Amino acid sequence: MDKAHLLRDAFASGRLLIGGHVFLNDPSIAEAMAMFGYKALWIDGEHGTFDKEKILAHIVAANGAGAAAIVRVVGNDPYAIKPVLEMGPDGLIVPMVCSAEEAKRMVDACTYPPSGSRGFGPRRANRYGSLTAAEYLEKADRSIVKIAQIEHIKAVENIKDILDVEGLDAVVIGPYDLSGSVGRLGQLTHPDLIALYDRIVAACKAKGKPCGVSIGPSDQDYMRAWIQRGVDFIFCGDDLAFMAMGAKQTIGFIETCPRRSGKKELS
Repeated sequence: MDKAHLLRDAFASGRLLIGGHVFLNDPSIAEAMAMFGYKALWIDGEHGTFDKEKILAHIVAANGAGAAAIVRVVGNDPYAIKPVLEMGPDGLIVPMVCSAEEAKRMVDACTYPPSGSRGFGPRRANRYGSLTAAEYLEKADRSIVKIAQIEHIKAVENIKDILDVEGLDAVVIGPYDLSGSVGRLGQLTHPDLIALYDRIVAACKAKGKPCGVSIGPSDQDYMRAWIQRGVDFIFCGDDLAFMAMGAKQTIGFIETCPRRSGKKELS
């Protein structure tokens, strides 16, 4: 709540915005990642195990530590989108947007009448009623950054039409599902995939629409390639990945470290 400006200001300035992902339930994870320096946190309602209460707790924790809270909902459905919007996130990601019609449906669900069809029932979004309806509605649309996830070849084929949808603020590329949609699941650096990445980013730059990517933290060359490609924001790293990396590094060091035997030698 009230952190959408962190995203919009970064987009306007051309400064790379760095975000991270949260999959585990404990909201202190979101708080810690924000304190470590992430400016935005992707709270994953699609692949995470969150219920509504946990999503709200993560949003509050991220905002309290100074980061924008962005929720990826489970799908492009008003019934999935509406309750999350009432929690006052700073952004919303809708997965698998493949056409202009689907992008319009997403924006419509996020926008109050007369421009959209969002039902009125804000809770945390209007500071639990401390704002009047007029005060809240005056800034409601700008307080939510609406992001479509581009993760299928159909979306790439329709990218120019998707970017033309009024009210869509940005797109984010999902390389894994995109690779699967062209029969190369997990081959993220294959030339066919690189061509698709470049096509999406070029279309976004031509339209003046911010473009980001969601990736893991394990391959620095892959991260560098995305940054050099010119994305406007990058979600890189997550709680589970950092736990795995830290555990493997620590255990690997211990297992290879020489040690003295505790047994006394017989004379």
